[in-house]
Amino acid sequence: MSPLQLCVAFSSVLFAVGLTGALARSNSILVLLGIELMLNAANLNFIAFWRYSPAPSPATGVIFVIFAIAVAAAETAVGLALVISIYRHQRNIRLQEATRLKG
Repeated sequence: MSPLQLCVAFSSVLFAVGLTGALARSNSILVLLGIELMLNAANLNFIAFWRYSPAPSPATGVIFVIFAIAVAAAETAVGLALVISIYRHQRNIRLQEATRLKG
């Protein structure tokens, strides 16, 4: 197998683990961790395809990944703020019992 195929295979496994964690868990923090794993799998794909392309332009893939990491950090901050807010009101972080957010 070529290095690109190994990177894509590892990224697929990482994405599958993150998707399973996000869909199977009821704890909101573990769901956020699963989403972060999926974002890291996408970042790994960006870097792998940039690195193993026929003519990689200087740092294009790295810059794109840095922007993606910045967006993921903002998403995590908002998600954790929501988790803290729900915990303060309900004293619980289970997703099935967070019904006050329904419209």
